[in-house]
Amino acid sequence: MSHFRWLPILLGLFIASDALAAQPLADWQLTGQATMRYFGLRIYTIRLWTRHGVFYADQPFALELEYAMRFSGHDIVARTLQEMRHQGRQDETQLARWSLDMHQILPDVHAGDRLIGIALPGQEAQFYLDSRALGSVRDPAFVRAFFDIWLAPSTSAPDVRLALLSR
Repeated sequence: MSHFRWLPILLGLFIASDALAAQPLADWQLTGQATMRYFGLRIYTIRLWTRHGVFYADQPFALELEYAMRFSGHDIVARTLQEMRHQGRQDETQLARWSLDMHQILPDVHAGDRLIGIALPGQEAQFYLDSRALGSVRDPAFVRAFFDIWLAPSTSAPDVRLALLSR
């Protein structure tokens, strides 16, 4: 009977560790925040997360997009590719490969959904919907191209970039 006295403690530790593992940004610090609008309509709130509260492009960071409306995964991929082209990515073979990767990972979203992209520069981009892991793209060029949409000086949303980086 004495062996079972540890069962509630072990069960509690298991549940706690599972809950922590399910929160991809649990140990990160909010570094910046902005709202993306289109003709005054709120599309999403975007947040920049870093490990130490300061953004360095060569260190791990995350972008969290909390959507204000519904979008299909197809529409998200199409807009992402459009923004990558705006950033100067013109290799259509590479863009087609990335399109396939994103179509396999990025889901439809609804108001209140949080799509999280974690950048591991030089390695991969990991994606989550709220706390559920969706997949990753293991291509350093993709990592740069994807996150440059919001963070590069040539972004199509310079006010969003400024808000993300100015904290």
